[in-house]
Amino acid sequence: MQRLGTLFGSIVAPTTLVTGLLYYFGHNYAHFFFGHFGVDSSTLGLTTADYMRRIVDPLFIPITVIALAGLAALWIHAEVRIRFAEGLTPRMIRGLLPFAAVTGLLLAAAGTVSVFAVTPLSHRLAAAPLTLAAGVLLLTYAHHLRRRLRPTPVPPAAAIAEWATVFVLLGMTLFWAVTDYAAAVAVSRARWYAARLDTLPDAVLYSERGLNLTGPGVREIPCTRKDAAYRFRYEGLKLILRSGDQYLFLPKDWTRRNGTAFLLPRTPALRLEFTHPTSRPPAPPTC
Repeated sequence: MQRLGTLFGSIVAPTTLVTGLLYYFGHNYAHFFFGHFGVDSSTLGLTTADYMRRIVDPLFIPITVIALAGLAALWIHAEVRIRFAEGLTPRMIRGLLPFAAVTGLLLAAAGTVSVFAVTPLSHRLAAAPLTLAAGVLLLTYAHHLRRRLRPTPVPPAAAIAEWATVFVLLGMTLFWAVTDYAAAVAVSRARWYAARLDTLPDAVLYSERGLNLTGPGVREIPCTRKDAAYRFRYEGLKLILRSGDQYLFLPKDWTRRNGTAFLLPRTPALRLEFTHPTSRPPAPPTC
């Protein structure tokens, strides 16, 4: 195990690995979140920092659950070692060994089938990868118990290859589970956001030229004053994101069926005003 950790650390720096994983999960989260509004996240110019910030929320629960599960596994293993030290009989070990092996084999088989075909596990969030991970862990532990019954020397190269395979399988299943969870959280947050558009500040957009923005609740008001710096005023917009040099707007009455998202460049030709959604203009809107 120590040699395997040293070898892995010499190939991949932990900081680089963590940064790469967070970037991937953040990119996946942004893809599904903005995809709910019909926007391709690759057009938004999101930075690495943007992806990192967006993934904090989706990863909070998975990291907590994985940490608790790991702690429970360590406690169970410590208890088993104590039993061994107190003289756990081979008969008791032989009773535990088939249970762990058969259960692990069934779970691993169910998870593996879900990789290649649609199964009942495919319809439950992260059920397939977590089932496969549990199966791999139980099979590994059953193999460990068998070696306690029949101690035999294992070549170092074989031990490293064995543990490396286990770590790869567990890493891929957890990667799969967290990816599915991040996507589900992104869609859930997007739906929550869309249902509460009316609580966001109202955005009023002024433009030097007509932008032909049309959507449910959007109004275009031509400015009649000849000395007006901005010739058009647009109401009924909600600012969703400002990323780099772009604005992402949604109509205030946006729905997935008839809504359109607007992606506009941040230029001096545009000006924004914001008002609280419950406030009312004292007079008819003008430029």
